[in-house]
Amino acid sequence: MSAAKAGENTRREFLQTSSAVAAGVAGAALLSRPAGAYAGGDDLIKVGLVGCGGRGTGAAEQCVTAAPNVKLYAMADMFPDRLDGCKSNLAKLGDKFAVTDDRCFTGFDAYQKLIDSGVDLVILATPPGFRPTHIEAVIKAGKHLFTEKPVAVDAPGIRQVLAAADEAKKKGLAVVAGTQRRHEKSYLEAMSRVHGGEIGEIVGGRCYWNQGGLWSHSLAEQKSHGWSDMEWQIRNWLYFTWLSGDHICEQHVHNLDVINWALGSHPERAVAMGGRQVRVQPDFGNIFDHFAVDLEYPKGVHVMSMSRQIDGCENNVSEAVVGTKGDWASNGMRISSGGKTKWRFRGGQKNPYEQEHIDLIASIRAGKPLNELRTVAESTLTAIMSRMSAYTGKAVTWEEALNSKVSLMPTKLAFGPIAIPPVAVPGSGAVV
Repeated sequence: MSAAKAGENTRREFLQTSSAVAAGVAGAALLSRPAGAYAGGDDLIKVGLVGCGGRGTGAAEQCVTAAPNVKLYAMADMFPDRLDGCKSNLAKLGDKFAVTDDRCFTGFDAYQKLIDSGVDLVILATPPGFRPTHIEAVIKAGKHLFTEKPVAVDAPGIRQVLAAADEAKKKGLAVVAGTQRRHEKSYLEAMSRVHGGEIGEIVGGRCYWNQGGLWSHSLAEQKSHGWSDMEWQIRNWLYFTWLSGDHICEQHVHNLDVINWALGSHPERAVAMGGRQVRVQPDFGNIFDHFAVDLEYPKGVHVMSMSRQIDGCENNVSEAVVGTKGDWASNGMRISSGGKTKWRFRGGQKNPYEQEHIDLIASIRAGKPLNELRTVAESTLTAIMSRMSAYTGKAVTWEEALNSKVSLMPTKLAFGPIAIPPVAVPGSGAVV
């Protein structure tokens, strides 16, 4: 895929996905139900949850409470203790909780057993390294999908997801991603104004996800629990690039997605730096703790990207773009010109983590399924391209990132020994 063609696809998909009520493929035959089974009605939608951590637990609750006659029907996780804890937590949903013991699955193949259990809609909230395989399986089975971000950790995974996006469109399947800002009223109104020309032609931008450190499971904890190397890495997934994509991918993808949305395209080139200043092995795996990226978009537009996970530093999670007639900033959600605020979002809005599920269910029942898989894949690749540049110290183009043959996934997924991958050394010539 050429950069120009990918950009054209992004702009076309933007028109379909930027609005929470965007039109999808209507009237296509669904494999899981007869065509139009949900259209105009409130037939029972059976939801399956894959990934029973905190985000999965929250997403499941938000999904089944998004509309009437939506029930949690099956659950899957790698580990029995995580599934049991989530199951106990979600039992509070009352009659919206329809999970039985025979529809609870664990292990590496749990996702496939859940897909085959009779669900209509699947929530994917596992570590991102597994997501391309899971997405492909969900779409192949003809199920609707809510997938958390990011949707891959490497280029082979992205290509797998892009193929699934096309297949979902052909089958008329709804796919909503966890880039919830695209369902947030303040962002939707701001983007409408930006795309309507209120700040003129965009000439630059900036985005940040700078925060402190997150939870971790130490090597001492691994030994105390008797976890194998593989189990420890999966439980400590934030700190391994093959599982999380590094924090530039796992977290900062939100901000990069907003920038891509604002510009209606993806970057053509990245030059990045990064490293580890406070993290040490083995407890913190092989990821960096800071990144800084110069992203070059079409027409020579440059965007500064920063992401960091270090305690005791200045924090900032935001996005902004500058135009020929003014600028927009998510901090304060305002458009300014000449030093004066011309617009600021004042209205109330629903929690976007809830709204994205409301929009997903509504699109299924209206027979106009949303499909956000391509846009989230391109935002994820934006993060991967940036990470590749930081890890190598080299400039990386969109084409180089998209066509990379490097897979981060282990050749064998099984509990047992697995080495801790080395920390990338920029300038070393290593291929990452």
